[in-house]
Amino acid sequence: MFWWGKAQIGQRASDRPQVLVEEPRRRDQLLEAVISHQRIAVAYQPQIDPVSGAVAGVEALARWDGVDSADQLFARAARSGLSERLSRLVQRKALRAASSWEGPLKGLRISINLLPEDLARERFDHWLLGEIDACGIDPRRVTVEITESALLGDVEAAGRRLSRLREAGVKVALDDFGTGYASLAYLASLPLDILKIDRGLIAGIATGERVRTVVRAIVRLARELGLTIVVEGVESTVQLALLAEWGCDFYQGFLGAGALDEPELARFVAVSMAKAA
Repeated sequence: MFWWGKAQIGQRASDRPQVLVEEPRRRDQLLEAVISHQRIAVAYQPQIDPVSGAVAGVEALARWDGVDSADQLFARAARSGLSERLSRLVQRKALRAASSWEGPLKGLRISINLLPEDLARERFDHWLLGEIDACGIDPRRVTVEITESALLGDVEAAGRRLSRLREAGVKVALDDFGTGYASLAYLASLPLDILKIDRGLIAGIATGERVRTVVRAIVRLARELGLTIVVEGVESTVQLALLAEWGCDFYQGFLGAGALDEPELARFVAVSMAKAA
């Protein structure tokens, strides 16, 4: 039986189950406890050279049992008012993990995602640089990824924070390029190093001439601006061949690897190094 907040006729309020009232609260409490005890895992998706197959870096992605993706996890956290705490935890865990990597993982770049709340927070740049310093990782190995939604507030303030991060050596990537309306303006006004082309554009390049024309134009523009190009959502060898031909620097996608835990990542990178040698 489903309860939608109204009493069943003739039933006392004290006898009514509170499923829909209590279950969201329990979910919130569970997620808060998981964050407080740092039980969120971090997985890593490789960023791969399309020509040599070498892995240059990884994107850190939050993982929790029962939630299919980082996007779903952060959506749940947002509904519970926990997104900022979750974001800080994932950023901190990813930086600390990367700072201790040895063997095939030594020296890999680590990309961490920023929420709009992160970039809008006063002195966020100081906090992040403090975390980088505390774990001892070279800031030149760190990339922060921002989306257009993170720039809908005070763009000038966001630009200043990003500039301070870049001055310290941190790279700045504009993520999901091609999904919004104002992205071209951001290319001209923000301190960027990397352009990440969204999987939504890449999906059609194998079969659609118009899509190919658009993606080639984006690649040329990024090249002229001196930006590194990372392409997301690559799932076929045809897509990969076109992107390599056009001069894209790195790709992410299931053709290479999905999100991996640390032992899986070490094995994948070791094999990639052997093949690229």
